Amino acid sequence: MADPVEFIVKKLPYVVKKLPYDLSSHGGLALVGRLFKRINLPAMIDPKYPVQTERGGIANSDILKCYLGLLTLGKNDFEAVEGFRSQRFVHQALGLRAVPSSATLRQRFDAMGTEWSELADRINRAVLSLHINGAPIDFGALSTGHLPLDIDTFVMDQSDTAKEGVSYTYAGVDGYCPIALYLGTRGYCLELDLRAGSQHSACESEYNIERALGMACAVSAAAAFLLRADSGFCSQHLITQTLEQAARLGRQVDLLIKWNPRSAPVEQIATQRCADTATVWTQLRVGKRECLWTEALSAIEVTDTQGAMAHRTLRHPLRRVYGLTERSIDRRGNALLLPEYVLEGWTTTLGPQVGNEEVIALYRDHATHEQFHAEFKTDMDLRRLPSGKFATNHLVCALAAVAMNLLRIVGQHTLHESDSPLRKAALRRRIKTVMQEMMFKAARIISHARGWVLGISGSDSGFAVFERAFGKMKAA
Repeated sequence: MADPVEFIVKKLPYVVKKLPYDLSSHGGLALVGRLFKRINLPAMIDPKYPVQTERGGIANSDILKCYLGLLTLGKNDFEAVEGFRSQRFVHQALGLRAVPSSATLRQRFDAMGTEWSELADRINRAVLSLHINGAPIDFGALSTGHLPLDIDTFVMDQSDTAKEGVSYTYAGVDGYCPIALYLGTRGYCLELDLRAGSQHSACESEYNIERALGMACAVSAAAAFLLRADSGFCSQHLITQTLEQAARLGRQVDLLIKWNPRSAPVEQIATQRCADTATVWTQLRVGKRECLWTEALSAIEVTDTQGAMAHRTLRHPLRRVYGLTERSIDRRGNALLLPEYVLEGWTTTLGPQVGNEEVIALYRDHATHEQFHAEFKTDMDLRRLPSGKFATNHLVCALAAVAMNLLRIVGQHTLHESDSPLRKAALRRRIKTVMQEMMFKAARIISHARGWVLGISGSDSGFAVFERAFGKMKAA
């Protein structure tokens, strides 16, 4: 073990002094700028949305670079861009020709909100298609080999505002109810689609799945995907639409959707299970046991439109796994006069090789996406959206998905290394942690020998991984 470093501190008065050079607290923007260069962001934007920069106009690529940079720092207010205007480091790190004022940023978003939402999806696809150091992004597969595609809605509280689209949500507050789709176990976001607060989960969600599944197939060569969703998405129409698209794409897509037992005769089913001697009960604790069984449902038939076997009929067996929980003692240890029963169910296209217990475990793993929702709202500060216009806020959410993926890439290639400042192993790093350890880093840009030097403190515990990641993200 190395000897501790000792510092001799002299008891002298401190003086606050303005340094003669530019020092930024946002050194991680250099990594983000590196990724912008990799996807050639200006070429994706400026030819289609030209601006006469020679007359003082600010290129639309600079507009989007600035705002994406703000989002990776956990800032969504347009006014936050004013802090970029005087920082030479930000200009150089993000590859900016000019930084807009907050008024210009807001005006450009208001004018282009609807049209740019589609552009944000293209940018997101380019980011997720990146190869870092020659390897594609590791999205994280399940034990079955499937790449999970998780879909869910959550609430953004916008109470006491008059923003377009704000309405009463299922959480009992006025706000928005965006739908999010995540790919893999590491929290990469395919889409964050802003919706009115009163819109039902399943309403028009097949269009979100269609876009997300197409993007998933484009950015990953996974052999199979597993779409996981809660009971709000349990509809025959959605299942059929998804399997039809899978046939068009020529990819294997399985589904695992929670079943809503609202109209099921729970007491009758419980009586039947208790009377059946073949029922296998598992004791979970004293006074609590459960049994599992499977029911075959009508198969879904779709037409294959790909390859030499085009127009053949594909048959997808469908089954439902049931779980019945019996409680004779409550959580406080009190015996109940009559047992209480809870019935759950999971509808899936997974074959019999995936047992009942594994089906349930796969669905329970789906709950991890709640953390991803929280990262949007807290870590990236999207509790409150910045505009009164729905189209503008819709664009903000679409770009937030891009920013989250940029941060995921930075975290994956820095904070999992053996010399990372974080020693505790983890499947993924929280967005807040990536910001704290990699984005908020003291740095300065130095002009040297007809080039630029990115200066970071030699005492920075994350210097080695930062330097290595900067090299990995260089274009081939």
